[in-house]
Amino acid sequence: MNRFLLTACAIVLAGPIAAASKYPDGRPEAGLRIDAKDSGPVFRHGGGPGQCDILGARDIWVYEADGTFYMHYDGSGPKGWLACLATSKDLTTWQAKGPVLDFGAKGEMDSASASYGVTYFDGQSWHMFYLGTPNVTPAPDFIPSFPYLTLKAKAATPAGPWVKQKEVVPFTTKPGTYYSITASPGQVLKHEGEYLMYFSATTRKPGSPYVQRTLGIARTKNLDGQWTPDPAPMVPIEEQVENSSIYYEAANKTWFLFTNHIGLDGGEYTDAIWVYWTQDPNKWDAKNKAVVLDGQNCTWSKKCIGLPGVLKVGNRLAILYDGPSGSSHMKRDIGLAWLDLPLAAP
Repeated sequence: MNRFLLTACAIVLAGPIAAASKYPDGRPEAGLRIDAKDSGPVFRHGGGPGQCDILGARDIWVYEADGTFYMHYDGSGPKGWLACLATSKDLTTWQAKGPVLDFGAKGEMDSASASYGVTYFDGQSWHMFYLGTPNVTPAPDFIPSFPYLTLKAKAATPAGPWVKQKEVVPFTTKPGTYYSITASPGQVLKHEGEYLMYFSATTRKPGSPYVQRTLGIARTKNLDGQWTPDPAPMVPIEEQVENSSIYYEAANKTWFLFTNHIGLDGGEYTDAIWVYWTQDPNKWDAKNKAVVLDGQNCTWSKKCIGLPGVLKVGNRLAILYDGPSGSSHMKRDIGLAWLDLPLAAP
């Protein structure tokens, strides 16, 4: 949610020479690619009810129920960012419905933003895990600031209404851990009798000018109860990734986790969608990753590529993401890209 190439002359020496990083601080790169085919913007900011997305639409979560596609997105409105809803029958024509959450009261953990609403249907009820924070940047942007926290709401239908469960705090930040600064929601799946959440985690190494971002796995057997984060992150904190949307490819029994990478060029920002893969959702190797969408194959946002939400549609995988048409990282719109199925690691 916080939201480049060095030219080197190589001298031939005995043994291999490490390639220069394209990032000034040497943060890891993804050397492989699984290129998505971009279809461009499908939802423009500014048309939502009550100016709810007048300054931008970003941070997508997409799900399907009974033939309708639902998209939660962060609408940047006059008072700040809230999780908003848009619906569609074809993923290309969307109807904005407005906010599905409101700001919390003064002193509550979502008093400044109640955004990024991740959903899970347990067969009877719809559960939403959303990002709350009491801190934002000054007006007019009101960009959510640390800490990013995981809060909970519930509904009887996929469209809501969503009722906040203020008594439920799934998990929170913890000093001295890889989630000391943020512990915000991500994909939920049920695996071998327990629920797993691939949450966003942030910490800071002593002396580092930038925070370190990664994903962790939190576990529970009760969606309305407490979750326990794993003691170690899913991938190292140096990966600089946040947010998760997962697709399981039954043809090769592989899990694909899509996430947004944080790049660095003058300042930090979301510069690409990456994918990691594994055949065991409890174990991930940071070497197994590839770029899916960046300025090389995005048709309209050539520098900034935001958070992905993925969904199987027929024999293709839809990837909804955000990006700005101009130079500002605000005023984002939502684009659509596709991958053919079955999906295989490169």
